[in-house]
Amino acid sequence: MSRPEETLPPDLFYNDAESRKYTTSSRIRTIQSSMTHRALELLSLSSPSLILDIGCGSGLSGEILSNIPPSEGGPHMWVGMDISASMLDIALQRDVEGDLLLADIGQGVPFRAGAFDAAISISAIQWLCNAESSEVSPQGRLARFFNGLYASLRRGGRACCQFYPKNEAQRNMISGAAIKAGFGAGILEDDPGTKNSKLYLVLTVGGGETKGEGGDITGVVRGMEDVDVVDARRRVRENKKREERKGGKAWILRKKDQMERKGRVVKPSSKYTGRKRGPTF
Repeated sequence: MSRPEETLPPDLFYNDAESRKYTTSSRIRTIQSSMTHRALELLSLSSPSLILDIGCGSGLSGEILSNIPPSEGGPHMWVGMDISASMLDIALQRDVEGDLLLADIGQGVPFRAGAFDAAISISAIQWLCNAESSEVSPQGRLARFFNGLYASLRRGGRACCQFYPKNEAQRNMISGAAIKAGFGAGILEDDPGTKNSKLYLVLTVGGGETKGEGGDITGVVRGMEDVDVVDARRRVRENKKREERKGGKAWILRKKDQMERKGRVVKPSSKYTGRKRGPTF
């Protein structure tokens, strides 16, 4: 059975019929509710917050955010963004409480810097791993998304993204893009090794007031089972920036990385990258 993201782009796959089918399915609503509550548990919000719902669809997760009782830190205000006009139309018909934005997360997160306390995403970001044309790379779409998300969260803010990677390469590509954007990233796997396995990418923006951890993700997931914490920030800080000669290998690799972040298609590097050419006659 093919994965939905491999058949059509999300704005075409989730047409009127598919969006209504998704929203009215009792099975999907139950799974969505379970994953949303799990994501909120990982966000560990102690007071009402402004949350960005990424890939909000018809507002199933947003409904839960609006109905969190005060004893559990709610209710929360939320803003949802999605690429499917059909999904957002159903959300409007359902009269959800959050504000809605029609937008492609692969083009960035178009909000004021530091606007949100937290962000949540259920079954959405794996769609970024599929490019619809040769002019756009998955790496570029992921980079624009995570850079925009990082900017839109306040210092000390957190995000939790539940996603279904196709394989280990996709999992590493997604977590690597988050780390490049500056996040501390932890991957939590529920029910590992089963068909019900679910991955949660928990992200933090450093510099906040997370108790004892200075906003670091390790304070959120420490003590949890089946947690894989990936944090390259310390390694980057410890390694001094090497001097770069214009036209040298380090300079070329940095320029290629900058181009990838802008979504350009860049030729893969090899052992010959930056190598001096011999004299020509």
